[in-house]
Amino acid sequence: MINRLPLGAIHVNDVRLWAHVGVLDHERRDGQWFSLDFSLWLDLDKAALNDDLNATADYSLAISAMQRLSFELTCFTIEHFSERLLALLEDLYGPVPMRVLVRKCAAPVPGFSGSVAVERRRHWPTP
Repeated sequence: MINRLPLGAIHVNDVRLWAHVGVLDHERRDGQWFSLDFSLWLDLDKAALNDDLNATADYSLAISAMQRLSFELTCFTIEHFSERLLALLEDLYGPVPMRVLVRKCAAPVPGFSGSVAVERRRHWPTP
């Protein structure tokens, strides 16, 4: 038997967070911008059919909690930041399939103008 993702998902993109994450002292001391996408896979049928707010996830709770976490947390790696974000989502919505993509908007690498990202998943079905 193959585990499958629920047919519905809520995707929230480009949540801007000021966080104290990075290898360099000034990144952790001064902070910098990150951009975050997250997804929650849920059974959204009841909410869709009945326009039932109680049958869906209130994503504004996650956004507010992520903003608070980004001000409180100081760490070296985007990986640890992503772990804390996944734990926060699980605390809010339970053990549902979820994904976060965390982008450091301005990595301090000379001559590099792109972004660096870490993607992590939790409660993901196995084939």
